[in-house]
Amino acid sequence: MNYTILDCYTDEPAGLGVPPYIGTYPRYIYGRIKRKGNNVKYLRIDDLRLYFFYDNKIKKKKKTDKKIYNRTNQDVNKILNNTDVLIVISGIHVPGKYLSALPGTLFEVVKLVKNINCKKILTGPAATEFGSRLEGGKSFENINLSVFDEIIPDYVHDYKKIAKYAIFGAEIVKYIPDLVVAEIETSRGCSKKVPCSFCTEPLKNKLEFRNINDITDEVKELNKAGVVHFRLGKQSDFFMWSCSEIEKMLSSIRKECDIETLHIDNIDPAKVTEEKVKLVTKYCTEGNVAALGIESFDSEIVKKNHLNSTPDTSMKAIKIINKHGKKYGKNGMPLFLPGINLLFGLYGETKKTHEKNMKYLKQILKEELLIRRINIRQVSVYKNTDLDKLCGIKYLCKNKKYYWKWRHQIRQDIDNEILKRLVPVGHILKNVRTEVHDGNNTFARQAGTYPLVVGIKEKLPLKKNYDVKIIDHMLRSVTGEVLRLPATEL
Repeated sequence: MNYTILDCYTDEPAGLGVPPYIGTYPRYIYGRIKRKGNNVKYLRIDDLRLYFFYDNKIKKKKKTDKKIYNRTNQDVNKILNNTDVLIVISGIHVPGKYLSALPGTLFEVVKLVKNINCKKILTGPAATEFGSRLEGGKSFENINLSVFDEIIPDYVHDYKKIAKYAIFGAEIVKYIPDLVVAEIETSRGCSKKVPCSFCTEPLKNKLEFRNINDITDEVKELNKAGVVHFRLGKQSDFFMWSCSEIEKMLSSIRKECDIETLHIDNIDPAKVTEEKVKLVTKYCTEGNVAALGIESFDSEIVKKNHLNSTPDTSMKAIKIINKHGKKYGKNGMPLFLPGINLLFGLYGETKKTHEKNMKYLKQILKEELLIRRINIRQVSVYKNTDLDKLCGIKYLCKNKKYYWKWRHQIRQDIDNEILKRLVPVGHILKNVRTEVHDGNNTFARQAGTYPLVVGIKEKLPLKKNYDVKIIDHMLRSVTGEVLRLPATEL
């Protein structure tokens, strides 16, 4: 049998698969098919867009077209004509803004695959009851999926089998002619007895941990395949692991692999301890960010929505991470900083919620603490979550007129000031990789989790590494000027 995997990209609360990230879904599925002795190819939605929508012609534009930026550059016609089974991976549950990629909507995916003559299977987040959406605060895409012969939420699930599939699946990166950041899964589900009101992770998965040796073996195999950038990001809380387990995992990866980036992602503020933070700063690489699921600094919202931690607990976590992670590393970024996630539209939200958020954010400034970024989203209300049962979209609609005002105040009064402290004028960032053009401007960033976007006021070759000096600050990004000639193309 000839299988083809079509990666339309995924983004979940626990797990990112939007380029430059390669998610777990395509790797596990590729490994399963390969291990069973079948032929398997890997395509990306960018390949099909170019083939079907652009007639295989790339036009020169002033602005980089991120719809086709992440192509694998294979013969799409030949691959599709030889495909017996097409497995489509798709689904966005936590919509974001992506610098050089555009995930496929279900409407687009159906349009692309409907006339392909083979068996078609839909899997990934879009195949669950929660559907998919590319913008927060809106309902999921309501579209007829009868074009698919099967809809399977989890094509590969069992951790014992994944241990084997992940090894075989590492070779999928040979199809990607560009920088790859591998998203590594460490656990699934959530340790909280009562889930946060909006979260789908406890509804999708029971709490389960991977074997540490299986995790490190997967990283080693990907490293052999040429991957040097990794994020232990597919979990609801990395600090669910004990200190001894964290040390075993991180030290093994650093000892046995030749890597450039090792970062983590989600952390429950209530689980932050000095010992765990020290381990992360010891073994991970600089530019690392702890995405703290704070969601709100309003204690009433915390109670009503069963959130991770109280405002005081969240502030304590921010201080601990700053204490041990504020030191700058060789690429010009601190070793380890907190990132703050804020959600608008939660149950019980009022004008005072924003005032309380601002109170604590201003306290962060006053105490000269650093944070890497503040993610602000309108909550996505998913079926069967507590938020859906409690109020649905009531507070999204009620406070929608305030959303952009609240958001802008945070960006203007907090983000901009934090950036000026984090990377002041004259500060140097190393190995900043050019990704997209917008007219005569080039936008670049370092490899890793939540990297800082640097705008450069000249049109530079893409996919090259530069050292840059910071010359100005925007609300969430910076501008810089090049200090040296480009490194070799990645």
